[in-house]
Amino acid sequence: MTTSSAPSAAPAPPARVRIAAHAKANLFLRVLAREDTGYHGIETLFVLLDLADELHAERRKDGIELVVSGADTGPTEENLAYRAADLLLEATGRRFGVRLALEKRIPVQAGLGGGSSDAAATLHAVNALAGNAVPRHQIIQYAARLGSDVPFFAAGAPFALAWGRGERLLRLPSPPGAPALLVVPSFGMSTGDAYEHLAAARQLEPRRGAVALDLDAVATWGSIGRLGGNDFESVLFALRPELKTVFERLAETGPLLARLAGSGSALVAVYKNDGQRDDAALRLAGRDYRLIKTATRAAPAPEPA
Repeated sequence: MTTSSAPSAAPAPPARVRIAAHAKANLFLRVLAREDTGYHGIETLFVLLDLADELHAERRKDGIELVVSGADTGPTEENLAYRAADLLLEATGRRFGVRLALEKRIPVQAGLGGGSSDAAATLHAVNALAGNAVPRHQIIQYAARLGSDVPFFAAGAPFALAWGRGERLLRLPSPPGAPALLVVPSFGMSTGDAYEHLAAARQLEPRRGAVALDLDAVATWGSIGRLGGNDFESVLFALRPELKTVFERLAETGPLLARLAGSGSALVAVYKNDGQRDDAALRLAGRDYRLIKTATRAAPAPEPA
């Protein structure tokens, strides 16, 4: 005589989740010609940083509620996290709503990808509340609709080459995590304004083409430090000479590399050890900018929990 048992039911989706939305830095960034779509192509090397916003997502009957603390991120319905939640709820048939509580720790308009990371975290958080109904490859597609940096964050990779609008990614073996120092000026620079300034500065230049890279060029911090920098540096340094002065002082602290962190106003430097990073922070302290000690990540971003 044999007995059979009914298959066990799938576990119910969680009612609430928490997820960290990490910052990023561009270890090099080339901006290519403007495409027919109006967007510029890019070539860039992304790395995740330990610095992160914190997002709590909770199921509710319907609608979307977004509460942000720690920074002014503008109108709610224009926030990338709100738009990401709307995309996922639409994809899952709007069977429920969501309340999002976002604690901002990543400076805004600094080029550290805070808004894009919040959007990617929201895609994963709302999907977790829906029982992971949307496959990961579709999550990446939704991410590409939200912005150029969002696919990198949504992919969860700590280290990747990206091109196109940033939606084409090649995940790479990460160099060891390293101490990093962020220098955040009192002023910000929006991505749109940065691209407009860059386009104006390049009106008389020939169209820029792509470059060839091999894996050895991105294998170690030493080789990464020898790569070209960030195309926005010359533009932002001309607009804000005080930022160039800070960059030069940062470069004098002996980092493995120093860069403008993205299209915003923050600078990033990577060091061999905590002691060198901390000494650099002491040398730069007391100026009209904020210093944030962090580190690059060699591990993937954590899933919602």
